[in-house]
Amino acid sequence: MTHVKHVLVLGGTTEGRLLAERLAGDPRVRVTTSLAGRVAAPRLPPGDVRVGGFGGSDGLASWVREHRVDLLVDATHPFAATMSRNAAEAAARARVPLLALRRPGWVAQDGDRWHSVASLAEAADLLPTLGERVFLTTGRMGLAAFAGAGLDALWFLVRSVDAPEPPCPRRMDVLLDRGPFSLEGEREILRRHRIDVLVTKDSGGDATAPKLTAAREAGIPVVVVRRPPVPEGVPVAATPDEAVEWVVRRLYAEGSAGSG
Repeated sequence: MTHVKHVLVLGGTTEGRLLAERLAGDPRVRVTTSLAGRVAAPRLPPGDVRVGGFGGSDGLASWVREHRVDLLVDATHPFAATMSRNAAEAAARARVPLLALRRPGWVAQDGDRWHSVASLAEAADLLPTLGERVFLTTGRMGLAAFAGAGLDALWFLVRSVDAPEPPCPRRMDVLLDRGPFSLEGEREILRRHRIDVLVTKDSGGDATAPKLTAAREAGIPVVVVRRPPVPEGVPVAATPDEAVEWVVRRLYAEGSAGSG
């Protein structure tokens, strides 16, 4: 009987959950999804689920060996740079094939007033030149970048899944919500709160893209934090289907030739 392959998905994204759903029906595969545990009530994928950190790349490599993981898929958020780096180091140490599953980034369209920056700190430095009422959609992690005294004159509407913790901007309202978001809903937020600048990470995907359309329609500048690069040498799939193809190729390759 063919050995059932253990696939570890480092999840927390829609793509990671969809990948687990697609693999769950394959009798050749056992899927475990690892979630960081930063969201209070995450949407759980099918298959086995573990919650919490591994203790760096060494801890992840040990977990991979101990649980006989055959394939590793990094389907974390495009901005989870530390986890992606740990995954690359652990995969190399444990000699397990690694794939990064990354939805494509957003592309500016005609009429967009985008300002591309490399970090949240750079976004904060730019804000006073662009507006006074900020729609901050970068999540609750990293709000400290916007808590400096130099931004005390600005008002922030912070949207996140869970309530943020200090340090936070001094003048701030919090909107607890989870995507996907509608275009009409985003238009209403910009109107109701008199937003004149939007800050976002280049997360990509459709679930949170309507805010970009709403900002374009309203002529509002958008500060876009560029995503960190995928670790060097790690292959990338843009969709869950591409990731499934990668897994299946590995299954067939090892089944027929004993190697990938």
